[in-house]
Amino acid sequence: MPHQDPTERRVVVTGPPRRTRRASGYYRPRTEIDEQTTLGHTYVRSLMRSQLRAGLTVFAVLGLLIGPLPLLFAAMPDARRVEWAVLGFGVYVPLVLLARWYVRRAERNERDFVRLVEDR
Repeated sequence: MPHQDPTERRVVVTGPPRRTRRASGYYRPRTEIDEQTTLGHTYVRSLMRSQLRAGLTVFAVLGLLIGPLPLLFAAMPDARRVEWAVLGFGVYVPLVLLARWYVRRAERNERDFVRLVEDR
């Protein structure tokens, strides 16, 4: 079995390299996220934190609006019709407004995140 000298070995490249490294000062956030680096994890955690903040804000406002209703109803013992009117119609408008605000906020957070990670 003949021994081949390492300097005589040939390597044939049939296509472009699959990955090329950019200059050391340049980074792409999308690549950081895809490769699950610490920086990519920070980007995703930032998006999740902003979405959580929006959800907790809606939850807090909802709790402040609807939470005191049982106390209000207990203070008015003979007002059954008022209770049903408040629960059936009075709560509906704030719920819809909060839902619209939350969806718009979540979409804005996602747009900002996409703008951050897209190539410019």
